[in-house]
Amino acid sequence: MGFIFKPVRWVLGQIIIFIDWLTRSKPVERSAEAQKEIDKQTKDMVLYQFQQCPFCVKTRRTMRRLALKIEKRDARNDPQWNQELIEEGGKYQVPCLKITADDGSVEWMYESTAINQYLDEKFSVSN
Repeated sequence: MGFIFKPVRWVLGQIIIFIDWLTRSKPVERSAEAQKEIDKQTKDMVLYQFQQCPFCVKTRRTMRRLALKIEKRDARNDPQWNQELIEEGGKYQVPCLKITADDGSVEWMYESTAINQYLDEKFSVSN
């Protein structure tokens, strides 16, 4: 039965990615100095994700809208990122935002709604 669902999930994933591409918003515009500061703040953030996951698409859309340069790691197709997500993050769930603080402490944030809320609060243009 699983052999039927895999192609269906793949097709639905392609549709999600296409709709995302068609409807994506333009990134916010900041001064070069402000964007440089944002880039500095996001350099120690990593998003573990699956390309076709609708919740990951939701998070990537927020990142694009806020013009955030956060590294993305494919936890489905790259065994290294898959293993790191499970061993260090504690579970195999995406999206997951890994935030490394200046003191070296690491926070693993799960759930697209929580991640998007965090990014909006921290990086909205009004801030």
